Amino acid sequence: MKRFFPFFVLAVAVGCVAFTLLPPRNPAAFDTVGFGRLPVLVNGRVKPLDTVARTTLLVLQGRQAIATPDGRALTPDEWLLDVLFHPQQADTYPHFEIVNPDVLALFNLTPGQGAGDKRFSYQQLEKHLPELESQAKLADPVEAQVRTPFQRAVLQLHSGVALYQRLKYSLVSPESNDFLSELAEFQDSLAAGVEAIRDQQAGKPHDEAAAQKLVTFGQHYDRMAQHGYLLAVPPAAGEGHTMEWTGVGAALLETFQTGHVSPYAMTYAGLARTWRAGQSEQFNHIVALYRDQLVKKFPHVLHKCEVEARFNAIQPFNTGMTLYVLAFFFAVFSWLKWPDALGRSAFWLVAVAWVLATAGIGVRMWLEGRPPVTNLYSSALFVGWGSVALCLVLEAIYKNAIGSVAAGMIGFATLLIAHHLSLAGDTLEMMRAVLDSNFWLATHVVVVATGYAATFLAGFLAIIYIVRGVFTSSLDRTTADALARMVYGIVCFATLFSFVGTVLGGIWADQSWGRFWGWDPKENGALIIVVWNAIILHARWGGMVRARGLMALAVFGNIVTSWSWFGTNMLGIGLHSYGFTNAAFWALSIFVASQLALIAVANIPLARWRSFQKRPA
Repeated sequence: MKRFFPFFVLAVAVGCVAFTLLPPRNPAAFDTVGFGRLPVLVNGRVKPLDTVARTTLLVLQGRQAIATPDGRALTPDEWLLDVLFHPQQADTYPHFEIVNPDVLALFNLTPGQGAGDKRFSYQQLEKHLPELESQAKLADPVEAQVRTPFQRAVLQLHSGVALYQRLKYSLVSPESNDFLSELAEFQDSLAAGVEAIRDQQAGKPHDEAAAQKLVTFGQHYDRMAQHGYLLAVPPAAGEGHTMEWTGVGAALLETFQTGHVSPYAMTYAGLARTWRAGQSEQFNHIVALYRDQLVKKFPHVLHKCEVEARFNAIQPFNTGMTLYVLAFFFAVFSWLKWPDALGRSAFWLVAVAWVLATAGIGVRMWLEGRPPVTNLYSSALFVGWGSVALCLVLEAIYKNAIGSVAAGMIGFATLLIAHHLSLAGDTLEMMRAVLDSNFWLATHVVVVATGYAATFLAGFLAIIYIVRGVFTSSLDRTTADALARMVYGIVCFATLFSFVGTVLGGIWADQSWGRFWGWDPKENGALIIVVWNAIILHARWGGMVRARGLMALAVFGNIVTSWSWFGTNMLGIGLHSYGFTNAAFWALSIFVASQLALIAVANIPLARWRSFQKRPA
């Protein structure tokens, strides 16, 4: 049984991954999957509606799952369809997360009135939205670092409500019960209305009713143009530049010049009618016809949107988190029983998770047309990927499950960090102007991120050494020596990549800003990583520290790297600052405190260690 157990674990892992690759199915008769693959332009990037649905739900409530008040589960695409085409129904869905008691009091709500004691509907909030607006205006001028929890919660909720309201105005007018009939009436009355308005402006007798009707239509479409979130009308021909996409409201306003209602507006109006009326066959027919038209004009755009929607459904990084956790426990238990069988099982689980992460990062690179690291989210993915790759090499060499334990911890931790970073919105965001360079993203950023990964790996290997040595009796001399060699080799690797990456960053800075070095906080952070890794090596070479000292220094490397990676981004100063985030600040503070505690544990008298009581470490 022990002989075949690793192969059984590998087969189950591969089978579970293969199951996630199956094409998604429509939950009912409506082709919601096909609708979710339709392209729109949002924040400078063409993306499928499925991505809009998932990222919006993450922003509003921190998760993609959503259910109706009666408990019926909805897919993100079904939820978005109701928001766009049946807003009165969507207003009853509990999708606004509120946990701050003062914000709940602002709406006269209690936790028990919300789904899961924290999620509330637009209908529950609507009556008190003016108070929310007033509080947001008071909180907005306050610097992020000194805002109270109430002010932060108010601004977050205000942003979510505004996003939800803009979605409702994107494709059809929420003020119309039958937008398709309204557009037909608008088309029929356009000529007479324009003539009546011209006569009115010229002071001639005119048809007042026809003029007023056209003015009312124009007001509806102007509100859609001003408040709409999605640019769903593609360019007239060809792939088109992103600036050529327009919103449905703007396209309808152009009707006053062209004399013809946009066929795209008619398409979305038809989808709205059939969705609200429950006419699945007609809905599916419109989706299919629209897709066929897009394939003829924009094949590349549609193909990328279909791949992205499929990627969203697969969710490779969520599956990877589960595999990393399982690998961690298999590897830890291998130190207690079945070392060979459980150790190899853990190795194969890590390998499958790493291949899955590799594929996920590769798809993101293809979708974005960029190297693997472009923002904080992708840096978390890459740092974890690089660390796990090094762990696989260590495990293949030493075969003692230490590499698998470190891979499980780092892989899960970095994917968890990435998940929390995804709550801010689209993770395939448009590049900032200064970062719009594939060459430097592929050299400086990738090399520096590899240095981050290696420094973190050295620190986590040191944590394993400390925890096993102090809290268990499993750290024998052979394992300790192996860990010491691992940490020393990884620190050497980290020093090289951190140094080269920092120099490349200076060259990029010279090309972008005209100076090689400016003592920017991010630049200082990169330099500190290089200096700290050099201190570790010189302390080891000079005999100032032995194994335990090396481990304590490596753990402090986690603090240095986390500061350079995240801390400098929250200072509010410098060219690399992306803004203060309260959740990130507290998470970083807790992490630093935990690393300091581990360093303190590493420095307790050797007699208290369960291992090495006869031989000094």
